[in-house]
Amino acid sequence: MEKIVFTDKDIDRIIEMALEDRTTFEAIEIQFGLKEKEVIELMRKEMKTSSFKMWRKRTNGRNTKHAALRDDAINRFKCKSQRTITHNKISKR
Repeated sequence: MEKIVFTDKDIDRIIEMALEDRTTFEAIEIQFGLKEKEVIELMRKEMKTSSFKMWRKRTNGRNTKHAALRDDAINRFKCKSQRTITHNKISKR
């Protein structure tokens, strides 16, 4: 299996999405091809240890981070106030 190389901009966006409570791991997988385990590995590598531990404690088992655990009424990847994202390119409002 070939390892995907991300730009700094991609890594920043993945971290941003992972930190957002409403963005699911499935949304990150759709945009970047990273499974939850790979996102966790990336976060562990890129974040300070204390920040990573706080993030894991907050997201572990959180139903908004997993599409299967979400309420069926929530059918979006992002909060309403977030900018429109198309193929990981942030468009102007």
